[in-house]
Amino acid sequence: MKLATLKDGSRDGQLVVVARDLKTAHVADGIAPTLQAALDDWAFIAPQLSELSLLLNGGRTARGFEFDPARCMAPLPRAFQWVDGSAYVNHVELVRKARNAEMPASFWEDPLMYQGGSDDFLGPADPIVLAHEEWGIDFEAEVAVITGDIPMGSTPHQAFDQIRLLLLVNDVSLRNLIPAELGKGFGFLQSKPASAFSPVAVTPDELGDAWQDAKVHLPLRSTWNGKLVGQPHAGVDMVFNFAQLLAHLCKTRNARAGTILGSGTVSNKDAKRGYSCIAEKRALEMIADGVSSTPFMLFGDTIKIEMLDAAGKSIFGAIDQELKQAEARKTR
Repeated sequence: MKLATLKDGSRDGQLVVVARDLKTAHVADGIAPTLQAALDDWAFIAPQLSELSLLLNGGRTARGFEFDPARCMAPLPRAFQWVDGSAYVNHVELVRKARNAEMPASFWEDPLMYQGGSDDFLGPADPIVLAHEEWGIDFEAEVAVITGDIPMGSTPHQAFDQIRLLLLVNDVSLRNLIPAELGKGFGFLQSKPASAFSPVAVTPDELGDAWQDAKVHLPLRSTWNGKLVGQPHAGVDMVFNFAQLLAHLCKTRNARAGTILGSGTVSNKDAKRGYSCIAEKRALEMIADGVSSTPFMLFGDTIKIEMLDAAGKSIFGAIDQELKQAEARKTR
């Protein structure tokens, strides 16, 4: 099944079931008011949502309506936990090589991960609003999972069983703020503003054969200012799969239902597949030419992130955003 959250003026929105072709939807208010409520009682709620999905896809519902991604919040408008890994180690290797930084061997054996802000996510069509272009504004196209409860110390196999939904992420980064922030030794904070998510989150069975080994075996497309700049394959060069990432997360803590975990920037060793973030393009330029020539995003730029199935149909709907300048706040 496919699930989305519509804007209704509340913090957590209205849960809806979305048809497989993303054309129609049906309110799930008689089953669960929000996605978090569904995740909290998944064993009881999921079968009811699945039944509604079958009715909707069969054209047998009386209250179906046209699905509009522009009306969507993030599937989980706020979450108890948002963590982002770096499963595509090629991305890390390129960025470090461009600045002549050594690549520790441990990066290939022990996942990198950071905990981001989860109280304020962006919907798929919400603008990216920031104050200064000089911050080095970058998009990052990723795949993510939403989990059930995962106890501390779970194995990858046990963690895999708690993957409830998959979705896409634009993990916005402010590249020019990162060096000083990481130099303090405490990790990302101001350099990672609100992330945006695809309009729809899907259960793993919606991916069919593309969901194997806890990886999504499909290309992830990034279109910047109307130009396709990348379509790396999400199932290739993923050093740590989602089950391994989740087990790493739960080494010293529980992960509660509604935890969102991102894959990190999808990246392939084959540079012909393009890029999922500008930083990687700039790294390739630096390695090849000694200088980075591609600028970061400017106000008015657009970014579209989408994944298509083997038949060319959108699975999650598209993250489709415009970068806008924040209005200056008045001071007394």
